[in-house]
Amino acid sequence: MITSEKKAEIAKDLRKGKTDTGSPAVQVGIMTERIHELTQHLKTHKHDFASRRALLQLVGKRKKLLKYISNQSEEAYLELIKKLGIRR
Repeated sequence: MITSEKKAEIAKDLRKGKTDTGSPAVQVGIMTERIHELTQHLKTHKHDFASRRALLQLVGKRKKLLKYISNQSEEAYLELIKKLGIRR
């Protein structure tokens, strides 16, 4: 699980204002970290199908949020995926 300190660090890097904790960019950053953790878990536990399903759901949610961000501002989308290391 992702710790609250790690979430706060991600939010600090991606937020737009001092109290921004739930903007789409912050949500995508937190989801990306959870996806990385689940991916590492599944490399050692290949038959954990519940975690595999959760991973696929997270990827789908992140994809929808990224689509929303790209519809709002293409340059913000490109900056975010570059910062997070996500493929287009």
